[in-house]
Order: sequence, then structure tokens, then C-alpha cells
Amino acid sequence: MIRVLGSHVGGDWTVAAGTLEWSCWTTVAHVAHDLLACAGQLAGRPADGYLLCDLMVSPTASPAEALAVAAACGGLLAVALDAADPGLRAWHFGPCDPTGFAAMGVAETLLHTYDITRGLGVDWQLPARLATVVLVRLFPDAPPGPPGEVLLWMTGRAAFAGRPRRGSWTWQAALP
Repeated sequence: MIRVLGSHVGGDWTVAAGTLEWSCWTTVAHVAHDLLACAGQLAGRPADGYLLCDLMVSPTASPAEALAVAAACGGLLAVALDAADPGLRAWHFGPCDPTGFAAMGVAETLLHTYDITRGLGVDWQLPARLATVVLVRLFPDAPPGPPGEVLLWMTGRAAFAGRPRRGSWTWQAALP
């Protein structure tokens, strides 16, 4: 996200992030929030709900400063993942293991970087390797095809192989 968007902080971040109703700035703040929430769930290990905390990125933060917050929250998630025992379970719509939280962090970052690049007019596509990781862990029912395109379809961002854009979707981070 930082590599892709860092050189575009001078653009208009008040525009919609792709097809989202959020602005590009709000979308970065959302990513920061979600990365920190995943780190908190891993560290706190709640078994039946979400920790009652929230992140607020200062509304006066510039796009560069908001990206720095997202990077910091990504770093906190990485530390929490490194420290987590593979057998750990924490709540995300059910018991979720560290690989699920890692995949959600990657998904949030990839997908919202895509959204923001669309809003800012930046040409960028999802990396196939990372899209594959997300599909395998969070979307076991994904159809075959180019991973980036499939992930965009699975998350309601694009049509795919004659299939219309999805109106609703959810990923499967919790373990059975």
C-alpha cells in the first residue's frame, strides 16, 4: 500500500475510492483500523466477540500521515502474528487462527489499495501471488481463474468470466 500509494499523496484523497462510498482518505483510515483490530484480536484472544476498542485516525491527518498510521498498524499485526502460537484461536465471526488473521490483513490491504488506486486514477493490479493466498484461505469456494480477477469478483468489485458483479459477499476466516 505504501509503495503503491506513497507517491500519490498529493492527489485529491477526498474522491471516492473506486466503487466504494468512502473517500480514498477514509479508506486508508479503515485499513489502519482493521489491521489494528486484527492485531488486537490476536493479542487479546477473545473467544466470543470483538475487543471493545477502536482506532480513530485524526481527521486532520494528511494522506501521507494516514498512510503512516496504516503502516504502523500493519507492523503491529505483523508482530502479533509473529508472536502467535499456530494453535491460537481468537474471534472473527467464530474461532479464527493466525493464518486467518494474516489473510484478512493481506485482503484488506490489497483490496483497499485497489479501491484507492481507482479513485486516484493510478494504474495498478492485484499481485497474483498475494491474491492466491487470500483466495485459498478466505474464499475456498472461489472459481478457477486469474487470482486477481477472481478476488475482485469474490469481493463484489468486478464482473468475472460472464458472471455479473456480486452484490453481497463474505469471506470465511473462522475455522469449522
